[in-house]
Amino acid sequence: MSNDLELSVTRLIDAPVELVWKIATERLTEWWCPKPWTTEIVDHEWRPGARTAMIMRGPNGEEHPTEGIVLEVTPNTRFVFTDALKAGWIPQTAFMVGFFEFADEGGKTRYTAGARHWTAEAKARHEAMGFTEGWGKVAEQLAAIAEAEARVDA
Repeated sequence: MSNDLELSVTRLIDAPVELVWKIATERLTEWWCPKPWTTEIVDHEWRPGARTAMIMRGPNGEEHPTEGIVLEVTPNTRFVFTDALKAGWIPQTAFMVGFFEFADEGGKTRYTAGARHWTAEAKARHEAMGFTEGWGKVAEQLAAIAEAEARVDA
């Protein structure tokens, strides 16, 4: 599904969906933000309604805390989250709904990650922040981990 307020990246990963999903959900800190940035998981559960809180840290001491909730978890297929709500269904200023999708493509994984925005201004701001480059780098990092694991498992 796509609309005019959506940004997304896609990548074909040379590893099976189950492996890519496992790495995506169990090794989040290794791929979640572009290196040399790091991710600290403050709170995160893989279930709808759960709090997701992280701090992304840059190489020059930058900190970017995020908080939201998980909206959907469909194993080996998709996870969706938003920053429109905090835990306990407490509204906060919304920026996006993020999604990560995993689909089998002949034994490989079609990975699609994206963000849907409330306004054209929010979408433009996200583009200007480097969405395509940053989320593309994250896809590359996830692919590198999954493809290395797939070679070991082969």
